[in-house]
Amino acid sequence: MGKRTEEEWLAPLRERQLIPEGTRAAFIVGSVARGWHNPRSDYDIYLVSNPLHIAADASEAIPVPLEPPVVSVEVFYAQDKRWEVKYWSDAQIDQMLAKVSWEAYERGTIAGNVLTSIEELTLARLGHCRPLIGADWVEERRERLGGTAFRSFVIARSLGEADTYVEDALGQMETGDLESAVLSARQAFGHAVDALLEGTGEFGSHQPKWRANRFKAAAPGVLTFDEYWAIETMQTYDNADPRPWIKNVLALCQDIAMRVDVS
Repeated sequence: MGKRTEEEWLAPLRERQLIPEGTRAAFIVGSVARGWHNPRSDYDIYLVSNPLHIAADASEAIPVPLEPPVVSVEVFYAQDKRWEVKYWSDAQIDQMLAKVSWEAYERGTIAGNVLTSIEELTLARLGHCRPLIGADWVEERRERLGGTAFRSFVIARSLGEADTYVEDALGQMETGDLESAVLSARQAFGHAVDALLEGTGEFGSHQPKWRANRFKAAAPGVLTFDEYWAIETMQTYDNADPRPWIKNVLALCQDIAMRVDVS
């Protein structure tokens, strides 16, 4: 992003009349907002308006279980980059925050069923976005998100997935299906690490490509980055005898699960 100003970021949108009346906030999300981008990265911007802006191309829309039931998308190319603008309404953001209330959590709502992946990613990105319009709006929503059970919901979901894959790996190992056990152990480890990172506020488990960067940003005390990376890249795996590697990974997953505070 360099030293580009907010207005320099907004200029391509203004030129294309993509900032409608009623805009409450606009903010950069994704790898660019976090400084993880590369020369091939897209520019992703979320824009919140009231009412919801509908893109000119009706085919560029994502269904969501909200009201209105769609996220509108505008895609264009400028400055040798692909720009993607997702349009949310103020009401949609409020509905997502309501879904992860403490009341919903205490009712025992199944964690994995609370939010769709796009909803979870949107809330997760609030914490590390760069506001272009409506910095006060962004800060207020960040504070509201911090007062919800969002963190507990996503940790519970990740730990549940990790436990499922641990059980799968143990059963597969017992029957001698070691190839499947290795794959299940890898899945279990990914979900366990996601839970560990979510415990520190590093959300975004639906994008495992950024897990290493999230780990570096979180610097959790349970594992060092080198210890994490050794397992992620299977450095000690022995194809002639995979059982020790599988058992070590599963034991580590269970250790992580005991150390992560869901509440």
